[in-house]
Amino acid sequence: MAVHWYPGHMHKAQREIREAMPNVDLIIEVLDARIPYSSENPVITEVRGDKPCIKILNKSDLADPAITQLWLDYYNQQPNMRAVALTTQEPEQVRAILDLCRAMFPARDQGLENIRAMIMGIPNVGKSTTINILAGRIIAKTGNEPAVTKAQQRINLKNGIVLSDTPGILWPKVMNENSSYRLATTGAIKDTAMEYEEVAFFAADYLLKAYPELLKARYQLDELPQSDLALLEAIAAKRGAKRAGGRADLHKVSEILLHEIRSAAIGRISLETPEMVEKEKVLVEQLTLEREEKLKDKPKKKRRRRN
Repeated sequence: MAVHWYPGHMHKAQREIREAMPNVDLIIEVLDARIPYSSENPVITEVRGDKPCIKILNKSDLADPAITQLWLDYYNQQPNMRAVALTTQEPEQVRAILDLCRAMFPARDQGLENIRAMIMGIPNVGKSTTINILAGRIIAKTGNEPAVTKAQQRINLKNGIVLSDTPGILWPKVMNENSSYRLATTGAIKDTAMEYEEVAFFAADYLLKAYPELLKARYQLDELPQSDLALLEAIAAKRGAKRAGGRADLHKVSEILLHEIRSAAIGRISLETPEMVEKEKVLVEQLTLEREEKLKDKPKKKRRRRN
């Protein structure tokens, strides 16, 4: 699925992040616990180097707890990295991040010099709400629409930590097609930038394989449909999402399914595991290499046509 949504402020923010990185001690990256890998920004991996990093798996109350634990283990095994799962619905969990920041810089914590942290995250992962809790006041604008924050700002938390906020950044092209669908399923991408039906088909197919019992319970299905289309038609029948003539209204039932995934009305689900992601990374590397080879061949083909 091609996603065409890369606002101008995101391009500017990406440049500013690269420029500011040498003056940053610590990176705090807010992720969606349901899609930790897909909600990571590859720019951070590229510019971070060996700087300490805290991965916050936010919205953990919406995610499958067993899979969230797999992700915590996965991240905590990596050097200079700590991962915690939390929800902004529990402010005390968020405020504990400050203690973790200081624990990662014990010498700095005992001195007069502030810990310079940069908080980052793609749209709609709860970054602005996290900042407001850490600051103890309304600093960052929040909203349930992606791309609310549009400019960088520095926030002195007055507890030995200075926080640099950045806009939520997506990237021009997501090489992993599955990640595109997962981002759209959870609402990280504006609904106007995607086809509801296409995303719903992806989500339906995944849920049939990963969470069949939750589907049966939520939609009161005696038998589980055998395909994504059949599932959407079954949900449409249960919810009255019909067009004239009794046909399923695929757009309406797609909205129903995606809304109930995002609100956890179906149940606590995760859309990816570390094992899945490691396999996908190999495929993405292959695609990237193939793309680079094609780009190299283009000048050669042009010269042949001229000759």
